[in-house]
Amino acid sequence: MHLFKKKNWVVPKGQEPTEMDRKILFYQSKGHLVPRRGLILTPGQIDGIRKSGVINTACLDLVAENIKEGMTTNEIDKLAHDFIVKNGAIPACLGYNGYPKSVCVSINEEVCHGIPSDDIVLEEGDIVNVDITTILNGYYSDASRMFIIGKTSPEKEKLVRVAKECLEVGMKAAFPYCFVGDIGNAIQRHAHDNGYTVVRDLCGHGVGLKFHEDPEVEHYGRKGTGMLLVPGMVFTIEPMINMGDWRVFIDEDNGWTVVSDDELPSAQWEHTFVMTDNGLEILTY
Repeated sequence: MHLFKKKNWVVPKGQEPTEMDRKILFYQSKGHLVPRRGLILTPGQIDGIRKSGVINTACLDLVAENIKEGMTTNEIDKLAHDFIVKNGAIPACLGYNGYPKSVCVSINEEVCHGIPSDDIVLEEGDIVNVDITTILNGYYSDASRMFIIGKTSPEKEKLVRVAKECLEVGMKAAFPYCFVGDIGNAIQRHAHDNGYTVVRDLCGHGVGLKFHEDPEVEHYGRKGTGMLLVPGMVFTIEPMINMGDWRVFIDEDNGWTVVSDDELPSAQWEHTFVMTDNGLEILTY
């Protein structure tokens, strides 16, 4: 266990500790990494993220209805961009650290951050990840789905299915006062049991008031490690599962697209969640 000297959680002077305070202070006293107060969102803030998630989900539904062989990835980007803007929201990816498009579209061996282009045409058998982040009234929601174009190979079909299962087992491993490592351990075991690997260079993240925030949600690791997860925290789980080796590289031509090192296929599913007293609630349905 890593011991963290920094005291993230402090009870305000003159305030009686709540039950949550006592629990978090206990874990902090044992050397665990605990969240700072700013990561515990109010019901109003969570409702704002939930409303953003409604648009984000509807946008992915629209992609699902239209994605097909012969479509360019730029057409997907325009479809999503126009829908988000029409609904009074903002595509968070556009301009983020210089990213040139409104969504990410990653095909086959592309793990994530595929840049839409008029020159990239979807073909029969492709497996495609579409990743969308929406800002509504200052609140962020983030989710991605896999799509199979036409009929693909049994190997690719299984990869897509198991990647979704990895997200689901990660969800089941998450409960109040568990650790990020509990999620990662469950995902890693399920991926390995099916002969796959988990990308380690990228992770899930806190989201809601910012695009990226603590905690870092790694999709591999040991139980009882990483940040303590408590009610009111909002974050993504988004395992990237590789058919071959877990290592990746960034395409030098665009500086963004992450590709599996052995160029074997990769798959990813993602949701935004809030931790409640009873477990996770999905905010991107």
